[in-house]
Amino acid sequence: MSLVLDAAAQDLLFREARTANNFTDEPVTDEQVQAIYDLVKYGPTAFNQTPLRITLVRSPEARERLVKHMAEGNQPKTAAAPLVAILSADNEFHEELPALLPHFPQAKDLFFAERPARENAAALNAALQAAYFIIGVRAAGLAAGPMTGLDFAGVQKEFLDDDHTPLMVVNIGKPGEDAWFPRSPRLEYEQVVTTV
Repeated sequence: MSLVLDAAAQDLLFREARTANNFTDEPVTDEQVQAIYDLVKYGPTAFNQTPLRITLVRSPEARERLVKHMAEGNQPKTAAAPLVAILSADNEFHEELPALLPHFPQAKDLFFAERPARENAAALNAALQAAYFIIGVRAAGLAAGPMTGLDFAGVQKEFLDDDHTPLMVVNIGKPGEDAWFPRSPRLEYEQVVTTV
């Protein structure tokens, strides 16, 4: 095997991991979420950008407000998950760049002075961070149920502001009974990789 990661860890993070559709009622603690973030914050992004923002939806009132913005098929899953996170991109991420990129603080104004450039960069790099977050959830022994079937404008208005663009909603918890759909096919190496 060419991988350094042992087979059990490979299974936990990739081969056996699935998008969970239901969960046990075991709570997900703030300590678990902090451990997840403290691990995944090291994932690479362009210019060390950190545009991902995570809104934890814990209160019953907030959950009810969120569920009404989810697609019909996602509403029951979101209503019942132990924890739900709204992942969004902060379009004003550039304000932190001088501290995050101390060897090149002028990047803030050189590359990200214009809002469209920031929105494009925030969307791409926050999506990278969202993928790391999902892997971090798996590394914590939990399952993630990421969803984009939602009213994005409604979620933004309900929970965020004009400087934050919602990317997805992620249900988080210990997987319940029959939590998975069967594994769907994936493309093979030869279909994806080209050598030039």
